[in-house]
Amino acid sequence: MTDLGALTETEAKAELARLATRLAAANRAYHAEDAPEISDAEYDALKRRNAEIEARFPSLKRADSPSDQVGAAPASGFQKITHRVPMLSLGNAFEDEDVHEFDSSIRKYLGLAPDAPLAYTAEPKIDGLSLSLRYEDGQLIHAATRGDGSTGENVTANARTIAGLPQSLTGAPAVLEVRGEVYMSHADFEALNTRQAASGDKTFANPRNAAAGSLRQLDALITAARPLKFFAYAWGDLSAPLADTQSGAITRLADLGFDTNPLTKLCKSPAEMIAHYRQIEEARATLGYDIDGVVYKVDDLALQSRLGFRSTTPRWAIAHKFPAELAWTRLEAIDIQVGRTGALSPVARLQPVTVGGVVVSNATLHNEDYIAGRSATGEEIRGGKDIRLGDWVQVYRAGDVIPKISDVDLSKRKKDSKIFRFPETCPECDSQAIREEGDAVRRCTGGLICPAQAVEKLKHFVSRGAFDIEGLGARQVEQFYGDGWIKEPSDIFRLRPRFASGLQQLKNREGWGEKSAENLFDAIDAKRQIDFHRFLFGLGIRHLGEAAAKDLARHFPDWSALAEAADRAAQEPARNDPSKEALKASPAWASFLDIDGVGRALTQSLVTALAQDHERASIDRLAAELTILPPEAQSNDSRVAGKTVVFTGTLEKMTRAEAKSRAEALGAKVSGSVSAKTDLLVAGPGAGSKARKAADLGIETLDEDGWLALIGAP
Repeated sequence: MTDLGALTETEAKAELARLATRLAAANRAYHAEDAPEISDAEYDALKRRNAEIEARFPSLKRADSPSDQVGAAPASGFQKITHRVPMLSLGNAFEDEDVHEFDSSIRKYLGLAPDAPLAYTAEPKIDGLSLSLRYEDGQLIHAATRGDGSTGENVTANARTIAGLPQSLTGAPAVLEVRGEVYMSHADFEALNTRQAASGDKTFANPRNAAAGSLRQLDALITAARPLKFFAYAWGDLSAPLADTQSGAITRLADLGFDTNPLTKLCKSPAEMIAHYRQIEEARATLGYDIDGVVYKVDDLALQSRLGFRSTTPRWAIAHKFPAELAWTRLEAIDIQVGRTGALSPVARLQPVTVGGVVVSNATLHNEDYIAGRSATGEEIRGGKDIRLGDWVQVYRAGDVIPKISDVDLSKRKKDSKIFRFPETCPECDSQAIREEGDAVRRCTGGLICPAQAVEKLKHFVSRGAFDIEGLGARQVEQFYGDGWIKEPSDIFRLRPRFASGLQQLKNREGWGEKSAENLFDAIDAKRQIDFHRFLFGLGIRHLGEAAAKDLARHFPDWSALAEAADRAAQEPARNDPSKEALKASPAWASFLDIDGVGRALTQSLVTALAQDHERASIDRLAAELTILPPEAQSNDSRVAGKTVVFTGTLEKMTRAEAKSRAEALGAKVSGSVSAKTDLLVAGPGAGSKARKAADLGIETLDEDGWLALIGAP
């Protein structure tokens, strides 16, 4: 598997295609055919690698991306049922740190202090088949599998045969859609396989396959002969709430007659969640059924509602997966790769070893601190053991896309081994490689004179999310750079005049003819008019991704306005005091920091890049070749679409992040300052100068209730 840092755009595109095909096949095998081809850990790793590649090359994300899919399409042998409430998958956590980050992200979104009370439920993640049961007026109407999350298979007749699954309910809401997991115990699985073998029938690989295959029989009599069980843990469509909390709702489901997992526990902190995870992990072998992790959910259902959903996962829940296989092997070399932003990334070259069913020959080493056996803050990792060439190292994959080294066997270390010295100069251009205070990564200072950075920046510039020039991809960029035809983005737009009197120079090159050369020049000219956000993203500035580029483009009217704001920020004293308070106090820095989705790291990176003479000159030469188009008004029929909204004062019914997110989802532009261009001010208690300025300018002002009424929020 090619290391992520070494992937070219062409390789990334090919790998995304391979991953889409492989994951689609794995989904069909798991969800539709009940015959998994790969382990859960390998599946998680493939999905994570797909997501990592998409994050690095956002323009290459496919229309059929596995990141946007849940389950697999229903099999053709069953009628289809559309879920009124989608059955989504869960995000994954693999380390304790991920659990703490989950808690922090919840608190940040809700505006809760680190010590504010916040409870979670923690329950075993059953390794079975998801099932949704719809009851109306207490009667089981239909049962459906997850399917693709939107449409599942009608397995009502089969579900009615599951022992202990209520056919009718007393005291339930008029409409109740109960969700849970169908599974088979270890003892029942062994007995079933014994019967299958005795009768000459197919045996099953594991209890999950047996449960899924049994539930999805076209003949319900076969299902009836299989010992299936069901744990209820969630719900979909409801005519009335079950309770105010997740734990209360689970108790209500148990009172209605459903089996619920007795290991479900209410936890009041990430530490309690992780402790319960450890207890369940230790007891895993004795449970009598398969689990592959622990699921954490925010207990307060009102908070769940506020947190809402991402495209395929809820914000308020996460699955803490159990670790996968480990393996020991020899570290043969440490290579240093230079990325687009100049980051020096160490990669371990390993004696190939199979880990979790996959042959691993490379592993990430993160940075020089990781190699030295310490974290970026100086704390010991791996017990303080450093990593040296020739060491016998333990490799793990779990859900991580790129394998990592978790331990070193010092008893097998050679006596003449030497401490690895991280280079202080760039291996590509010999420029000084420095590590700024607070940064875990050492970076080459060569900029565009560094071939690795220059070529990677040019590849990024022509990528799909940026300028997306047809006929000019990674291979052509490497060729043209090597020939000295392009050294910076503006050179691309000077190719036609450069070759106007010497087209032979290009058309006679391998793979080029007169027609293909003209087509390339036409494709380049077609991009002389470019959307503002594509221009920004194409610059390849550190931390400036596609989403942030769109946020900036919505906020600033044009490139000149953004550049002038960056110039003002570069002159502000706050630039020498990177504290959040100092930056926020600076009007120039606040013009960036007040934009939702734009933080300190991005602002500092943007301001620094534009303040570099050679970088700014390169961007100015590019801008001179282009017509940069302002962002189009969002097509939205909401009452605030296209309007510029400013929030000030204290919001009492939602956090500022929620308010901004909701406004932008409705097509509004959220600004941090009041001006003549402001259409609406939403003022909570404590509103001060912004409210006075809005009054002076005659800008419409609403309180929070008025704002919620305007956007039709409850």
